Amino acid sequence: MTHAPPVAVGTELRIADFVEVARRGRRATLAPSAAPLVHASRAAVERILNAGDQAPHVYGVNTGFGALSETRISAGDILKLQLNLVRSHCTGVGTDLSRDAVRGMLLLRAQTLALGHSGVRAIVIETLLQMLAADLLPRVPSQGSVGASGDLAPLAHLALGAIGEGEATLAGERMPAAQAFQRAGLTPLTLQTKEGLALINGTQFMTALGALSLFDADRISGAADIAAALSVDALKGSSRPFDARLMALRRHPGQAQVAENLRNYLGGSEIMESHRDCDKVQDPYSLRCVPQVHGASRDALGFGRNVLEREINSVTDNPSVFVDGEEADIISGGNFHGQPVALALDLAAIALAELGNISERRVEQLVNPALSSGLTPFLAKHSGLESGLMIAQVASASLVSENKVLCHPASVDSIPSSAGKEDHVSMGSISARKLTQIVDNVRRSIAIELLTAAEGLEQRRPLTGGRGVEAAHAAIRSVVPALDQDRPLYENIEALAELIADGRLEAAVAEACG
Repeated sequence: MTHAPPVAVGTELRIADFVEVARRGRRATLAPSAAPLVHASRAAVERILNAGDQAPHVYGVNTGFGALSETRISAGDILKLQLNLVRSHCTGVGTDLSRDAVRGMLLLRAQTLALGHSGVRAIVIETLLQMLAADLLPRVPSQGSVGASGDLAPLAHLALGAIGEGEATLAGERMPAAQAFQRAGLTPLTLQTKEGLALINGTQFMTALGALSLFDADRISGAADIAAALSVDALKGSSRPFDARLMALRRHPGQAQVAENLRNYLGGSEIMESHRDCDKVQDPYSLRCVPQVHGASRDALGFGRNVLEREINSVTDNPSVFVDGEEADIISGGNFHGQPVALALDLAAIALAELGNISERRVEQLVNPALSSGLTPFLAKHSGLESGLMIAQVASASLVSENKVLCHPASVDSIPSSAGKEDHVSMGSISARKLTQIVDNVRRSIAIELLTAAEGLEQRRPLTGGRGVEAAHAAIRSVVPALDQDRPLYENIEALAELIADGRLEAAVAEACG
């Protein structure tokens, strides 16, 4: 658990803050500045309640939901309405979400409510934060949302746990939610008017998965640049295509950044000096065009980060409460619609998949003796007797091919729901779920390239690679030994994927390169 100061919900949060809470156990509290806004919006809802059956129709306060929004609910049934809403919307199916994802959903739900336009009591937010602190996590199935009125089914399961129903885990142990609250010494929520609706309307499922994936994508993108530099040296490639003057002719910031990284990582390479005056004119695209391909992915992932950070700091439930002194306006709209997030996550999936595509091509360059500038076939010590890294390339090709299927954009689909009231949906939850799988696939593809390029460098000894290349090689060798003979490689691939995931690879290279 991190000992950093708590994250304050109701203030501007960043993806890094979100990850600290979701993955690393950092605490979250309600910002003092947010409390007056929360109280004011709740008071506006209370004034409608006090008017009883004389109050105007207000969606979700004294009406039904979705296609039943024109149905007036009597004052005596208003509390039952909220409980029925949560229970009836718990229709999630499939495997359960990970601990990190559920913690992320709890944080984001507290954040959107703390912005002060949802009309809930402060105790609702405090309960969600207490659940986070105790690691009391409702069971949330991963499928069942179309991303229209937000992520209704997953958020309903989150809310079900918050009211002490359904199942939950406490410090990793599965049990009935009521028992988890009792063991944690906490009190489940008793829903008041509008609070069930406020808990289940919004994009916190797709946003939580997307924010975790985009954080991971940054590390994968950095590792891809490192892997490419190793491959360039191992294949006796040239650094001239990464010249800053050439990059200045095309004004894409990602391209310029990747080229700068490559120049830095390859600086001081004895391997490159050994063939500087050779007759080779051009390297294959998978080496020569690394800045253009990796850079485009960087720019697309940057767009996704910006969208997700805006969404983290947005009010996405419905209706929204606006307070001006003693006057209040409650507006029913569509801020729950997941389209901005869905489009961003579909683009992020494509951007990441391209990093895997070009990585697999560099692996082919390394293992194919017709392309590898003197390396042994499949980098085996005794080719023929040994297969070396032959099937590692096949594994990467498999992951790349799977990504091509997963990259079909979910956001181009829409199936009307709720008797036609919700006649266009985002499918953003599916965009998010696909992206999490692509993250895992591409991380492993880059791990395979690191494994392969490190073997190529071994065959260039005693010459050394660039300063960043050698730092990366040392980091690789700290978890995976050289391939002296055929052995099972699956554990090596996973070890290198973990080296990427936890940031150790980038840290080692950064320390060497300044």
